[in-house]
Amino acid sequence: MNIKSIDLFGKTLLSWVTMDHLVHMPTPMPENEAAFVYVLEGSCVSYSETDELNIVTDQAVLAKSGNSTFRTLEYQGSTKYSAISLRFHKDVLERIYEDTASPFYSESNKKLTVNSVFLESNELIKQFTVSLIYYFDHQEQLTEELLILKLKELIVLLLQTENAPKVLEIMNNLFQTKTFEFKEIVKAHICSSINIKELALLTNHSLSVFKKEFKRIYEDTPSNYIIGKRTEKVAELLLASDDMVSTIAYDCEFKTLAHLSRVFKAKYGVTPTEYRLNSSDKQ
Repeated sequence: MNIKSIDLFGKTLLSWVTMDHLVHMPTPMPENEAAFVYVLEGSCVSYSETDELNIVTDQAVLAKSGNSTFRTLEYQGSTKYSAISLRFHKDVLERIYEDTASPFYSESNKKLTVNSVFLESNELIKQFTVSLIYYFDHQEQLTEELLILKLKELIVLLLQTENAPKVLEIMNNLFQTKTFEFKEIVKAHICSSINIKELALLTNHSLSVFKKEFKRIYEDTPSNYIIGKRTEKVAELLLASDDMVSTIAYDCEFKTLAHLSRVFKAKYGVTPTEYRLNSSDKQ
C-alpha cells in the first residue's frame, strides 16, 4: 500500500492511496470530519452503520464521521486499487468561511439519517479529481490559497450533482454526532454482504462482546437470526415481485439457490417456488 498526502492548516486535506493486492480493514472516521473518496482504478465495498456502498472506477462516495469498514475487490481481472480522497474538517471549513456564508448553511436543521452517500461521477468531478494527481508530485508549488480554492471547487461541484440534497444533509450535520443504536445497525445490514466481525466493528464492540449483546437482545446467534430474517425477506419478495427466485436469493445475500431452498423449506415447509405457486393458487 502506498499513501501520499497533502496538508492544509496542519491537517490532511488530500490523500492518494494505491494498492496492488486485496485489503480488508476498518476505516473509522474521526468526529467532525467528512470525506469525499473518488475511485480512480479498481473496486471496493464500504460499510457504514447504515449502508453498504459498492464503488468501482470513476465512482465516488461522501462519508461523514462514524464507524466503517472497507475492502477492495477484484475488478475486471485485476486486484489493483487507486483512490483520491479529500477530507472536510469542521475547523478548516469554519476558517475558510469565516467571513462569508457557508454553502451548507440551512435553517431547516434537518436531522442526519445517513452517514454516507453514493455519488455517480460526472465529467467535471472526474476531471477535478484527475487534476489533483499532479499536485502530489509537485507539492512545492502548492500554497494555502490554492488548496482552499480546490476545496471550495469540490464543494461547488458536489452541490451540482443529483445527490445534492444528501450532500447538504451530511455536510449540514458535520458538527453533529449521530449515534446509531445496536438494533438499527443490525437491521440495516440484514441483506448486506458484511460479515459478523465487520458488523461488530460498526457497533463499536469486540466480536465476543457483540455476540453476547446480540444474544441478550435477540435471544439467538447472529448467524441464525440474520439467516432467518433474510429468509423472511425472500418470502416477502416472492409475493411482491416477479423476479426470478435466483435473483431474489442473490439480492438477499444467499450465495447459492440450494442454500436458500434448504433454509426456506425448513421455515415454511415448501420450496421458494412452491411458496410462490401456492400463493398464486389462492388468489
